[in-house]
Amino acid sequence: MFVLELTYTAPVERADELLEAHVAWLDAQYEAGVFIASGRKVPRDGGVILAVGDDRARIEEIAAADPFTVAGVCAYRITEFVATKTAPGLASYREQPPA
Repeated sequence: MFVLELTYTAPVERADELLEAHVAWLDAQYEAGVFIASGRKVPRDGGVILAVGDDRARIEEIAAADPFTVAGVCAYRITEFVATKTAPGLASYREQPPA
């Protein structure tokens, strides 16, 4: 599983101009089963996305395709972790630590 933390590198007004395209990109990743949660940070200086997958390179490709990234209004920090414990509703995403 991955935590994608995006931080705006441009004024929030510039991000707002791209918000419709960003939401469409988010929707496509939810439809593909990659994203399971997302939202704005507080204070609003970026956002956070929870993503599932076992291929970091693929997650990096997805982040690079975000309209915010393409337009240069944000930077991503991607953290991979092993979700060994989850809420019951997320049980299908539980992982075993590597041996």
